[in-house]
Amino acid sequence: MTATLLERARAVRLLLLDVDGVLTDGSLFLGDDGQQYKAFHSRDGHGIRLLQDSGVGVGILTGRQSRVVEHRCRELGIAHIVQGRRDKLDALHGLLDAAGVSPEETAFMGDDIVDLPVMRRVILGLAVADAHPLVREQAHHVTTLGGGRGAVREACELIMDAQDTLQATLAPYLE
Repeated sequence: MTATLLERARAVRLLLLDVDGVLTDGSLFLGDDGQQYKAFHSRDGHGIRLLQDSGVGVGILTGRQSRVVEHRCRELGIAHIVQGRRDKLDALHGLLDAAGVSPEETAFMGDDIVDLPVMRRVILGLAVADAHPLVREQAHHVTTLGGGRGAVREACELIMDAQDTLQATLAPYLE
């Protein structure tokens, strides 16, 4: 981890996540009845819980509206959720006010060009490995794993490592 990346990750008090392409692989499953289905990676969910337990908040900032996302957020204890906002930068300000943090204390993980304005505004812009090339180019860090394949867990552990909480978090599993 470079010194600059370490400094940025050390400052993070809130990790914001896009959903489609980040928490999922970007596939949209629609039933004949219009019901929407999404597949989430269990390791991402565990990473979110570990990060929250370490004292860093987690939130959702997504352009699509989905009851499946609401359900997953309830399961993971994610309180800060903004859905259905195509202008994510405009939505960012209200979300940060509600969370009581500044852009200089926030990381955002995205995968597509609609995520760029937010990624460029926060202290730590993260991209999944299979993000759009422009997003990977603009990110402070690109994960080795793709969206919906453990990339969020990787980002959570990066932040915990920078904040010196990762080893203590993993220790109970190594006893």
